[in-house]
Amino acid sequence: MSDEVFTDAEEMDFSTGMAAFEGKNFSKAMQFLSPFAEKGNPQAQHLVAIMYQNGLGVGPSSTEAVKWMRASANQGYPIAQHGIGFMYMDGECIEKDGAEAVRWFQLAADQGLQGSMTTLAMMYEQGNGVEQDSAKAKELYKQAGFDDL
Repeated sequence: MSDEVFTDAEEMDFSTGMAAFEGKNFSKAMQFLSPFAEKGNPQAQHLVAIMYQNGLGVGPSSTEAVKWMRASANQGYPIAQHGIGFMYMDGECIEKDGAEAVRWFQLAADQGLQGSMTTLAMMYEQGNGVEQDSAKAKELYKQAGFDDL
């Protein structure tokens, strides 16, 4: 992941973009976060991907959504790894590919992302994209904090 240092002005722009995203002012968020995505900031890339994926503040674009989600995920940003895993699992914005979904969910799970552990557990439990393996599913549920299953 990028350990970039912002100037004060850049920090203010990034904060403005984040606040706009959280406040659902997506066109403003896109305006402020796009330059950071272009410079390689994985958090900005992830948010830009979400906006393109859902047509928030911009016209929806599967191509742009995958481009930015993959850019962020390739930098090791776990939430983007989870996001691209879902794209592959559901065939949203990209061709459905269970093996690729598992690969991305595993990368995020390896970084402690509980949602990815849970999704992987469900995939193993149901045999979705992987060979059904109830023991592996149980192990993943336990790692995710579900001890009662």
